[in-house]
Amino acid sequence: MADINLVGRLSNLWSGFVSLWITDVEKRHPEIAYQNAIDSMIDKYGRLKSATAAIMRRREDVSARLDSERNELAAVTADLNTALATAQDDLGIVLIQKKNALDASIKTLEQDMEQARTDAQEAKDSLLQVKSEIQKLKDEKDRMLAQMLSAQARLKIQNQLDGLSVDAEVRALDNVREHIRTTVAEAKMGSELRDSDLDVKLARLRQSSGAVTARQQLEEMKRARAGQTDAAGKSM
Repeated sequence: MADINLVGRLSNLWSGFVSLWITDVEKRHPEIAYQNAIDSMIDKYGRLKSATAAIMRRREDVSARLDSERNELAAVTADLNTALATAQDDLGIVLIQKKNALDASIKTLEQDMEQARTDAQEAKDSLLQVKSEIQKLKDEKDRMLAQMLSAQARLKIQNQLDGLSVDAEVRALDNVREHIRTTVAEAKMGSELRDSDLDVKLARLRQSSGAVTARQQLEEMKRARAGQTDAAGKSM
């Protein structure tokens, strides 16, 4: 008994492993899962089609039997009327019994015919529904696989972009920016230091003094020249 339980548990465990493996394969290859479902639906459609054909064949058989017995009833009724008209009572009794049996059989066949029509219509509706589901599944397969391919392409692009790190480039630019700011600050600092240096101020003062002295000399030379011109005019 214990061995039987162990075998059962091992069988269930193996079935579980196989089921998980199939599920994993289907996730990685959804086209296989869709195709398996479509093939299963097509197989179901084939079996249902055969069953529908059998139901419709039964309907045709019932219809043929009903037509045959109705024709026979019409003939028996005509024979019965003739027997009654010719006073053939013994034949009339047989024909009445046959007519009654045909009436009962026709009534049963009419009920069977109604049921056969209903069964055939339901089978055809089921057949059309399965066919429609197969087409829907095919359309869904095309649509979902297209979406998956598009998503995989986007993920591939995103992964490629994620792999392109810009940290090094940003750090390089930060170093350049810092160097430029430092250079500008040093230049500004040198200019400010020169402006505040005493030697620089003294040199500027001397330049200003030299300009003032030159201006005074220019004015003196202009006055001397003007005096010489006036003296020359008076002597004439």
